[in-house]
Amino acid sequence: MSQLKRIDTLVIGSGPGGYAAAVRSAQLGMKTIVVERGQIGGVCTNVGCIPSKSLIAEAHRYNLHRQWNHAVASASFEEAQAFKQAVVNKQAGGVHYLLRSAGVTILEGEASLIDQHTVVVKGSETEQLISFKYAILATGSRPIELQALPFGDRILSSTEALSLSQLPTSLVVIGGGYIGVELGQMFAKFGTKVTIFEGGEQVLPGFEADLTAPVVRQLNADGVTIITGAKAVKAEQDMDGLTLHYLKNDEQHLVRAEYALVTVGRKPNTDGSLRLDRIGLPTTSRGLIETDEQCRTAIPHIFAIGDISNGPALAHKASYEAKVAAEAIAGEPSAVEYKAIPLVVFSEPELASVGLTETECKARAIPAVIGKSSFTINGRALALKAAEGFVKVVADPASGIVIGGQIVGAEASTLISELALAIEMGAAVEDLAMTIHPHPTMGEVIMEAAGNAAKKHDEINKMQAI
Repeated sequence: MSQLKRIDTLVIGSGPGGYAAAVRSAQLGMKTIVVERGQIGGVCTNVGCIPSKSLIAEAHRYNLHRQWNHAVASASFEEAQAFKQAVVNKQAGGVHYLLRSAGVTILEGEASLIDQHTVVVKGSETEQLISFKYAILATGSRPIELQALPFGDRILSSTEALSLSQLPTSLVVIGGGYIGVELGQMFAKFGTKVTIFEGGEQVLPGFEADLTAPVVRQLNADGVTIITGAKAVKAEQDMDGLTLHYLKNDEQHLVRAEYALVTVGRKPNTDGSLRLDRIGLPTTSRGLIETDEQCRTAIPHIFAIGDISNGPALAHKASYEAKVAAEAIAGEPSAVEYKAIPLVVFSEPELASVGLTETECKARAIPAVIGKSSFTINGRALALKAAEGFVKVVADPASGIVIGGQIVGAEASTLISELALAIEMGAAVEDLAMTIHPHPTMGEVIMEAAGNAAKKHDEINKMQAI
């Protein structure tokens, strides 16, 4: 074992939260080490966000090419995988550069806590003992494995699905959340016969039905079969594929496919070799670590961010928390505020939400006015043949302050940032409506939806004044 190293801040995990925390800690003058047991950049860079969005983009391009010259799906999928890997390599290289240019030391290996100020990092050939003043845990998450469908051979997690070298002829997707919808649609656009099974009443549970309807229509147009209210029971594998047994309406059914993709959620990496038990740091029944507004755990000098803490498992949430935690360690004023974290589904059409929804307001008896506008009357959307969808703005009826917004349609992933900014800064619908948007652009639909909400806000104020 190497000689003991003494540092200020230890970061375990180099995903979007980990590397952002390490860089910010170093910028604030702290001697910082980041430990990574897998690939620098974590899940998001290597086997999650970046590779999936690269393949989704390639699937869209393949569809366009097929309309013109009947492109060969198998060849296109192989090219897409090569493109994806090039993007991943470039992104991972960028993370390396950010860490090194900030003066962060990178250690490759598995970190195990020994006590509240000491960790051992076990590499392939060496072990390093580190004494730290502060630690930021950013160990991320992994796909949940179903007991009835254990990963292996033809039963895939998202990690294996994104690394397939050949395009499957058929695929069953267990779980109709955002990962299942995104990857299922991606494979369908390349020509795979896809069936999505969802246990609830609709795919993309948690999103309002009027938002998911355009996505479902496009999935159907892409040839995807959607079976809701279904539960996977078991899968029988053979040389050619597998037979999935599932229940619907208390009746058992069978379906054949070459592969099964299980996308039923993710599990926080707080167990195993990390050894939280050695430092007396508890986790919830879901394996999460409770934190305060500065991402501080029950042990004051240890922080937890990203997928292992409460809230949505999102890369941008993790990088946001990273800054808060690093600045708290440096003694700077910092605190999380989660009211404006956007959620995005990279389907076709895209779906995005931030803040409160109309449904949430009704369920919680929160007064709200809703402004809505469709892409069907937007010139840019019509020119792009992307007129499916709409924007919904949710506002407080008394003040007109924006408290939520949802978008389904092309470029929703980009457009949602305007609504997130409005919530963050406490803007009113009148502010959005009076902002001059360039013409013709998709963003004009936000302006029009906000204008419709502003009219309702004005009407309420006039009635109250009478």
